[in-house]
Amino acid sequence: MRPAPSRDVRRKLISVAAVSAALLAGTTTTVAAAQPSTATSTGKVAVTPAAQAAAQAVAAPAERLIVGYKSGAAEATSNSAASADAETKGKEAGENLDFARRLGTGAALVDLGDSLGTKDVADVIAQYRADPQVAYAVPDRLNTPQADPNDTEYTKQWDLYEAKAGMNVPGAWSTSTGSGVTVAVIDTGYVAHSDVAANIVAGYDFISDTAVSVDGDGRDSNPADPGDHYAANECGSGIPASDSSWHGTHVAGTIAAVANNSKGIAGIAYGAKISPLRVLGKCGGYDSDIIDAITWASGGTVSGVPANANVAKVINMSLGGSGACTSATQSAITAAVNRGTTVVVAAGNDNDNAAGYSPASCNDVITVAATGRSGSRASYSNYGSIVDISAPGGDMSTATANGIYSTLNSGTKTPSSESYAYYQGTSMATPHIVGLVALMKSANPSLTPAQIETAIKNNARALPGTCSGGCGAGLADATKTVQAVSAATTGTTFSSTTALSIPDNGAAVESSIAVSGRTGNAPSALQVGVDITHTYRGDLVIDLVAPDGSTYRLKSSSTSDSADDVNATYTVDASGETANGTWKLRVQDVAASDTGKLNSWKLTL
Repeated sequence: MRPAPSRDVRRKLISVAAVSAALLAGTTTTVAAAQPSTATSTGKVAVTPAAQAAAQAVAAPAERLIVGYKSGAAEATSNSAASADAETKGKEAGENLDFARRLGTGAALVDLGDSLGTKDVADVIAQYRADPQVAYAVPDRLNTPQADPNDTEYTKQWDLYEAKAGMNVPGAWSTSTGSGVTVAVIDTGYVAHSDVAANIVAGYDFISDTAVSVDGDGRDSNPADPGDHYAANECGSGIPASDSSWHGTHVAGTIAAVANNSKGIAGIAYGAKISPLRVLGKCGGYDSDIIDAITWASGGTVSGVPANANVAKVINMSLGGSGACTSATQSAITAAVNRGTTVVVAAGNDNDNAAGYSPASCNDVITVAATGRSGSRASYSNYGSIVDISAPGGDMSTATANGIYSTLNSGTKTPSSESYAYYQGTSMATPHIVGLVALMKSANPSLTPAQIETAIKNNARALPGTCSGGCGAGLADATKTVQAVSAATTGTTFSSTTALSIPDNGAAVESSIAVSGRTGNAPSALQVGVDITHTYRGDLVIDLVAPDGSTYRLKSSSTSDSADDVNATYTVDASGETANGTWKLRVQDVAASDTGKLNSWKLTL
């Protein structure tokens, strides 16, 4: 189901009423052409009832018409004649029309202005169509990509499209599908599934304990999921037996299942790639393995593990355990975020305050609570002030179909045939937000993790149901969020190309840009491009200084960020600042032994 267009876009969308209805119904139809007209004694063209009716049928609020004249008509080749005809037709219809330009086909583009209603447009079209020298007069329609995919099980994905409690995903697909973004799914690994396979790239098996790995060995480059089943009491006294979950595959499908392949489901970011990192096996997984997976996924170095060729822009961790976030886990997450990777985690499924669970309680993450099909917090979902956002996680207490439908495997212990199934949990809510992050990064690659979190929160909508205990900023809205960050990529650029040396472990240096000729405040998504040569960029702290002296942190120092140079674009909410004035980039090297130079920087606003 395609969401309704925005008010501004709706005014410009032109469609034939009968055809639109047929498309919605999945049928075809035809529209009758206008009947011939007759000339009156006054020289004006009399519009027949049939012509008027046809024009009424096709007309909707529009800004332009495309008018094709018959061969031999002066208006077919003369712009002045076409302009005069537009003026005449406008007077006859009581409107002001302007000839805009000649199309490559020879047709004339006629500007109707921006205040004509449906009946006004119908009158103008009728005047043109009644003219025997006019071959056709049609609205200049705004075309958009078809958002709804042809996947056979798409109707079961209420969480993507339902107006009440879905995440409003289809409307975002006309802007972004996640192309160019790699997502790391830190989970049980991946079992082969044809509806996801085209979007799988190399990952890694980080499970070092063979009792947990089940596959008979320790760490290796094969993240295939052999199954995580266990017998009663095997994972602790009183814990019942469990079949294999294929949990990582279900998560991967929600994020990036292939769309428009006439089968199965559509992933939220179906143009993105999934790098499966295996950390969970029989009875769970250890923090140490998860920490290494976070580090490696974000481009960090892990001893004994080859360099990652598929560095992730976003990490999905639909996992957790009791107890607050440890310093060890926090260190890995902070380093990943400093490298530019967004980390999204599940709030937990214990109907409890998420502050008592990890990684939900870690800093620098996006913590996700789950909602059901009614839009209320799911009965199992954790809650609290540390929850950042809510997303559909399903609630199958009322009906199985109210869960989240995704890719799976039919094997109860070891892999068998591929399948699909409904699951519920904050584990299912988390990949919804991860998919959204992938859409955002594809639409605007310069976004930082902090800016991504802010944009998701700022563009969320109020929960359509209830939440006790705290569900973050509300229910994430994919279309609104992607449109917001995409719109932030245009503007006027002001730059400084004066090189400036950065003292090693010394005082901060500043470079200035004078902005003038702008009106009002700076944008809420001010783009700041930075080009710095440096032998250890982790030493650097970078701030933007507004004309009034307010500072905005672009980059913090990090002892684990050993890469060279900073060549990035940062997004800043500077809507509280006057656009005109002197802006400064402040750079400081806070550690010894490495040197660098600010080559250039720029503002786009």
